[in-house]
Amino acid sequence: MIVDTHLHLIDRSVLRYPWLAGVPALDRDFSYGEYAGEAQRVGVERVLHMEVDVDPADIEAETARVKVLSRQAGSMLAGAIASCRPEETGFAAYLERQRANPFVKGFRRVLHVVPDELSEGPLFRDNIKRLGGTGLTFDLVVLPHQIPKAIALADLAPDVQFVLDHCGVPDIKGGAEHPWREHMSEIARRPNVIAKISGVVAYADPGNWTVKTLRPYVEHTIAAFGWDRVVWGSDWPVCTLGGGLSTWVAATHALLAGCSISERNRLLSANARKLWRLA
Repeated sequence: MIVDTHLHLIDRSVLRYPWLAGVPALDRDFSYGEYAGEAQRVGVERVLHMEVDVDPADIEAETARVKVLSRQAGSMLAGAIASCRPEETGFAAYLERQRANPFVKGFRRVLHVVPDELSEGPLFRDNIKRLGGTGLTFDLVVLPHQIPKAIALADLAPDVQFVLDHCGVPDIKGGAEHPWREHMSEIARRPNVIAKISGVVAYADPGNWTVKTLRPYVEHTIAAFGWDRVVWGSDWPVCTLGGGLSTWVAATHALLAGCSISERNRLLSANARKLWRLA
């Protein structure tokens, strides 16, 4: 069975998503019910919601909304990776509020849509350090050329557990492996970083990719981090840009065809359960 560590839900009737206007294919509601019907058919049993870069004023409302959904009978939602703004003075108080909410398992600040200098600011870095000892993770979503910025954060806060999303967002459509490959090997040397094998179909040519297309990127990520430091995620509904949830799950199984049962279980479920203390 699968733990999906990267589900996005979009509800425009409740929350605001400024970035959606620039991505017409995703500019609609994507509900838990729509996701769950397909996810249960392909073996997903537990899910973490990943923040969707809502309007900053809606950050806490997003988490509250997902928590309500988690209380519905039969819900697979086991927790949330909440949005945050470490560059702001209010982060410390925000962190304390979220620490009181066991539904929150970690945080993410989308970094590839903001100036590189944001993560280099003293306030941002001091606030990232505040996560040390809390048991809360911090997801890193960066482009390949920004991986050194992620490495700097990991070195700055060695007692914070970081999660590198989407295999480091390689340019699969362009067939580019460098400097992505070298940067992935380097960040994997940091024991406080794990990699998320998630949604890479969205970075391939939607009409022409095959398992062979994805293999160099997924296999290098796993080889660099090892089977104990990788988790799986769908990145739904972003993965619909490259074929959808069922297609990505099928591709994952094909990519894992040669691995052991233990290796498969660690990637698909066990590592996530341990990291985020999921039942």
